[in-house]
Amino acid sequence: MLIDLNADLGEGAGTDAELMPLITSANISCGFHAGNPDTIAAALELAKTHGVAVGAHPGYADREHFGRRELQLDEVQVRAMCLHQYGALRALADDEGVPVGYMKPHGALYNQAMRDADIAGGLLDATVVFPVSLVGLPGSVLERLAKEARRAFIPEGFADRRYRPDGSLVPRTEPDALIHDPKEAVEQVEWLIGQQRVRTICVHGDTPGAVEFVRAVRGFLLDRGHELKAFA
Repeated sequence: MLIDLNADLGEGAGTDAELMPLITSANISCGFHAGNPDTIAAALELAKTHGVAVGAHPGYADREHFGRRELQLDEVQVRAMCLHQYGALRALADDEGVPVGYMKPHGALYNQAMRDADIAGGLLDATVVFPVSLVGLPGSVLERLAKEARRAFIPEGFADRRYRPDGSLVPRTEPDALIHDPKEAVEQVEWLIGQQRVRTICVHGDTPGAVEFVRAVRGFLLDRGHELKAFA
């Protein structure tokens, strides 16, 4: 089975150079929730060097909370925000000669888009202008709307986050929302692929021990006979 391995990069976490050779897709910050033109350009250069696919990773302009605090925007505002951020990343990527093939929202924007039709609709509206794939949780509102609109949707699972019974992520504000043991992360990846039909696995670039996590997940996937390949 073809499986993609992705990470959120360009955010200034300091692990990009170590993570990039290990992954197949890089969700690169657009500069609102974290990062700056220098960290973004450096991540794009690394992606080009290692043949890693690139996607836009737009988030809320809330650096104090790393884009992980929910805001109340309407569909029009979300569309404009995502167009703005994708366009900025696209300009830097064009300069580097790197295509931007998908969009994966960050943090609170991601979580809200999985359950809120207005937020999800704003993301979908942005892909009318930039016709790229969307990444999100299987069984989410975003997936349903994407299928109704005949947009490409890639179901994603997280190696370093815990899940609720309904398939949503345990909020970071709750205890034990993060997985800290690479062995547990690998067990979750097996469940995600086998039971939740995900096709791309994420490890956050700012997770403590992110490099160790990605190495463990990558080794597990290869040992199980999966082919690691970008979806975009």
